[in-house]
Amino acid sequence: QVQLMESGGGLVQPGGSLRVSCAASGFTFRRYAMRWFRQAPGKEREFVAHISSGYSTNYAASVKGRFTISRDNAKNTAYLQMNELKPEDTAIYVCNAGVDDYRYWGQGTQVTVSS
Repeated sequence: QVQLMESGGGLVQPGGSLRVSCAASGFTFRRYAMRWFRQAPGKEREFVAHISSGYSTNYAASVKGRFTISRDNAKNTAYLQMNELKPEDTAIYVCNAGVDDYRYWGQGTQVTVSS
């Protein structure tokens, strides 16, 4: 049974940092690209970051230089380190896994940036 379980969300002040995690099971993690998406209230889901099976990365322009995606194949886990957080980063952060598609989705973790 495939599962993607996000954790690590919460409330953080503007300028603060947070790391969210995505624990995977039920598929061969190391062969899959991992992505993070986010969805803010009243907005469409948007791409945040991607890491390939070969560890290459790319980011949305809005987070580049502030967010870092990484993966630990030994732990079957992907991470998103978020620094210099802004109120507009408030959203549900959802992880995704796929090879040449967007096959598997998690349920998401809430990140709220507010003073």
